[in-house]
Amino acid sequence: MSKIATNAAVHGGTDVRDRILETASELFYRQGVRAVGVDLVVEKAGVAKTSLYRHFGTKDDLIAAFLEREDQDFWGQWDGVTARHGADAKAALDAHLGWIGERVGRPNYRGCPQINVAAEFPEADHPARKVAEAHKREMRRRLKVIAERLDVTNPDELAGQLSVLINGAFVSSQIFERDEATTLLRRAAAALIAAGRAPTKPVGETSASC
Repeated sequence: MSKIATNAAVHGGTDVRDRILETASELFYRQGVRAVGVDLVVEKAGVAKTSLYRHFGTKDDLIAAFLEREDQDFWGQWDGVTARHGADAKAALDAHLGWIGERVGRPNYRGCPQINVAAEFPEADHPARKVAEAHKREMRRRLKVIAERLDVTNPDELAGQLSVLINGAFVSSQIFERDEATTLLRRAAAALIAAGRAPTKPVGETSASC
């Protein structure tokens, strides 16, 4: 096979894989993972079932690839915001809560894909659940990096609180009024940060001794 023909075959294979993953991702997110079978995926993608199994092996592998794709999108936005705000941790957190608030306020938002899949697959060793759990651990790690620069007494605790706050927004999108999520997230985060800072002594106050 010529180099040109080989490149075309590789490119064609990549296009097929991307089409399958794009189609599966839309269906999984809109209808739920368990509700979508491989027959529906190949029908909507316009490919043979053998092509799906050639690229993904099993449906579980396809589900994991769907979550990894969502990971790339989410962390890509996160990294972009972080890069714009440099060392200003407060501004970075406000900006993160801004785009997350906008995200959960979209009319077609159906929740966090990682939380959705984890709820559908309680088995701890399921490959998709492992991807979902890794995503949440990474969020807490990144929030701790921010918390360590916010002058709070317990950055790990604040990171956990912010994780609960953000994940709570992901599963509560249906109760928000229009454009409300960002304001709620920012005000709640400000209250958590204030509560996490050690109280300062009034000027002139001395410590009691015994």
